[in-house]
Amino acid sequence: MSDRTSPEQRPAEELSRYLTEVTGEPVDEPLLTRALTHRSFSYENGGLPHNERLEFLGDSVLGLVVTDHLHGAHPDLSEGELAKLRAAVVNMRALADVGRTIGLGDFVMLGKGEESTGGRDKDSILADTVEAVIGAVYLSTAKPGGLDAASRLVHSLLDPLMKHSATLGAGLDWKTSLQEVAAAQDLGAVQYRTSDEGPDHDKTFTAEVLVGEQVRGRGAGRTKKVAEQKAAADAYAALTADQPD
Repeated sequence: MSDRTSPEQRPAEELSRYLTEVTGEPVDEPLLTRALTHRSFSYENGGLPHNERLEFLGDSVLGLVVTDHLHGAHPDLSEGELAKLRAAVVNMRALADVGRTIGLGDFVMLGKGEESTGGRDKDSILADTVEAVIGAVYLSTAKPGGLDAASRLVHSLLDPLMKHSATLGAGLDWKTSLQEVAAAQDLGAVQYRTSDEGPDHDKTFTAEVLVGEQVRGRGAGRTKKVAEQKAAADAYAALTADQPD
C-alpha cells in the first residue's frame, strides 16, 4: 500500500492496531484497506476495489447495534421516541464527528481531486468510511463473533453520543427546541434561509437559521429538512451553552 499513499496519509496498520485493541479481534488487512479506499482513488488506480459495499454492510450492522442498545436501555420510550434517538446517533454529521475523534481521515485513500478539496475532512466521506470500517470488522471474524466484535467497536465509538442524546428530550427535534429556547429567552422570531447546489440527483442543501434577525446557526445536508435541523441544532447549542443544567 505504501506506493499508493499520499504524504498526509497514515498507514492502515496503525488503525488496525487500534481496532484490534478495541474489539479484541484481529482485523483482516485486505478488508481494512478496502474499507479505507474511496471510489475516487479506485477510479484513478485502475478500478481497485473500493469501500461502498462495505459501507452498505456496515450501515446495517451499525443500525442493528444502536437499535438493540436503545431498545434495551429505554424500555419506557415509544417507537417514535426511539426512532428520534437513533436518528440523533446514526446520521452523517454524528458519524463524521466520530471519525474525527479517531483521526480516520488520515487513513483514507483519496483521488487527487478529493484530496485537493479537503476530502479528508468531508462529513460524507468520513461517515461513509466509519460505516465501511464497521463492515470490515464484522467480516473479519467468523460469525457470530463478527457481530460481537463490530458491536464492541460501535459501543466504543458511539456510547458517549448515545448517552448524551438520551438527555436531550425535546432537543431531538431541534427546530421545536430552538423555538422553545428563543421564546424563553425572548429573542424574537426564528426563520430559516436555505440554498442548494449541485445536480438534481446529488444536491447539497445549506441552511442558516436567524433568531431575531441574527444568524445563530448553520447546517448542511442532502435534503432541506436535514440542513435546517442541523442549523437548528447548531443554534440550540449556541443559545444554551451558558445555561445551567
